[in-house]
Amino acid sequence: MPIPIRIVLIETSHPGNIGAVARALKNMSLDELVLVNPKAFPHPEATARASGAEDLLSRARVTSDLSAALQGCGLVLATTSRERDGYFRVIDARTAARRAVEHAQVGPVAIMFGSERTGLTNDELRYAHALLAIPANPVYPSLNIAMAVQIVAYEVLCAQLEHDRQSPRRITTPAVPLANPEELDRMYGHLATVLEEIDFRDRTQSGTHLMKRIRRLLQRAEPDTNEVNILRGILTAVQHRRSQEPHG
Repeated sequence: MPIPIRIVLIETSHPGNIGAVARALKNMSLDELVLVNPKAFPHPEATARASGAEDLLSRARVTSDLSAALQGCGLVLATTSRERDGYFRVIDARTAARRAVEHAQVGPVAIMFGSERTGLTNDELRYAHALLAIPANPVYPSLNIAMAVQIVAYEVLCAQLEHDRQSPRRITTPAVPLANPEELDRMYGHLATVLEEIDFRDRTQSGTHLMKRIRRLLQRAEPDTNEVNILRGILTAVQHRRSQEPHG
């Protein structure tokens, strides 16, 4: 049975890599591939490199918008070559795979891979709850995207097999799914509106980083749907109270 984890490739340059990724996914019982702005797809080279995974390749969804690619997902992981990051929690591939499998029991999970040349941009990383790092030789840590997907997919399959072997009493499954990107975007928009209404300004020199920092803080907290609703309820209460205050 396929594992309900979505692999998202962003702006992949070489169609052969897309085909190789499809093959890697089918090897490891993953079958949901989403392509964001691929340079060339469909393409004969992608089909040739899929080598038996043409069915998975034919089902790949293509979109021009990352938020659409992540629609409905709870946990979102972003692959990185960094061992540490000042803004994001960085976890190794094995730990990330276990968490992905746990969260996949209650809702869709996405793992993002950036373009071959530049990886993921800061704008793309804003959707991530954590960064997934693959340990490698520090002298030469660069991995082909299909190799990186193969390693992550293998760890996911191992984590799923381990999950299946456990007795029901030992399985740790989140009670409520994490808030999906659409719910989080609405919350951040609501928060930005309230901050503007109460005249809470960014005090940094550039004055442009406040919402980015708040977003990173809350992404690290991994709020679930109920928690997002609580936060939005607080924001609504603030707005309601302000509307009752005398003006002038």
